[in-house]
Amino acid sequence: MAKKLFIITGEYSADKHAAGVVRELKKICPDIIIEAIGESNLEKEGVKLFRNHDKMAKMGLTPSTVIDHFKLGLDIINYLKNDFKPDLVLLIDYGAFNLNIAKYLKKEKIKTFYFIPPQIWASRKYRIKTIKKNIDKVLTIFPFEKELYDKENIPCEFVGHPIVSELPICNNKEEFFKKHNLDLNKKLIGIFPGSRMFEINFLLKIFLKAIKLIEKTRKDVQFVFSHAQSLKDDAFSVPYKTIKGENHQLLAYSDALILASGTVALEAAMYETPMLIAYRGPLLFYIVYLIVRNIKKACLVNIITKKDYVDEFLMYDATPKKIENCINEILDNPKKRDYIIQGCKKTKELLGKTHCIVEVAKIIKEELSKE
Repeated sequence: MAKKLFIITGEYSADKHAAGVVRELKKICPDIIIEAIGESNLEKEGVKLFRNHDKMAKMGLTPSTVIDHFKLGLDIINYLKNDFKPDLVLLIDYGAFNLNIAKYLKKEKIKTFYFIPPQIWASRKYRIKTIKKNIDKVLTIFPFEKELYDKENIPCEFVGHPIVSELPICNNKEEFFKKHNLDLNKKLIGIFPGSRMFEINFLLKIFLKAIKLIEKTRKDVQFVFSHAQSLKDDAFSVPYKTIKGENHQLLAYSDALILASGTVALEAAMYETPMLIAYRGPLLFYIVYLIVRNIKKACLVNIITKKDYVDEFLMYDATPKKIENCINEILDNPKKRDYIIQGCKKTKELLGKTHCIVEVAKIIKEELSKE
């Protein structure tokens, strides 16, 4: 009898990772039946969607969001219990929702694996109790995560980070510059103001003021803004060139990067591009973050290497002047550039060369083969 797998994702990146897992699984388990909560990436792999992300990819604890998530959770559990009856459920990211779902899956004795688990190493470490109680195996993407789970005797495997194998090779700088009418004789500064609207609302003005300061003192630079795939085309407008759909090329070909804190810093590290991190959000969110955080670092390069290679400007420390000074130092001081690049190389070394998605597929196949 064919084995059944159900996958739960909550946003675009998880849908993309899930699609990769499905693609690899079908190579080694051609008769497997897979259904999911997801989007176009999973659909392209022939996966039947129980729901898409319409009710999931929302920010905040508004009454409508809570109600939508609660109803969706009930629908999922009822469907899995009474109709689909999976041999395994794979949760991917989306911690708040997936951890709650895991409790009900445990009650129904449905085996559950968690790929890209909540970042308990960064904040809300108490969540590890919920994971220990309800998750059968954790598949981590950072090497230091495994240490945390091993201490709690939670079945866990470090599978590597998806970025290592998913990022495209970028080696056509001249073609990229020509396509976007950029000057090869000027240094390129890539600006990544965030992938969520609240990030844009808080950071865009700061980044634009920093650019104006840089432009006052030097004529050898040009600026290009990244427009995240997750944002609507009219999400923001700036008097500078804006590119959507070529973020990796912009990361690879820039001489320096101004980044909102997030996974984009890890992507930049893979291309060994010097960067700085800046982040500002609602004061209340920041106060809560200070209360629940476990570490004082924000940039993944610094977290993974356990060393301060990349400058971090957080909340009221994220000022146009500080960003300007740091960018000028990156561009003009070879020691500064080399130090950041050294951190990028160290990050790549620690993440290893494992093909994460292939490893996840193998682990799932091994589990399903036991029954």
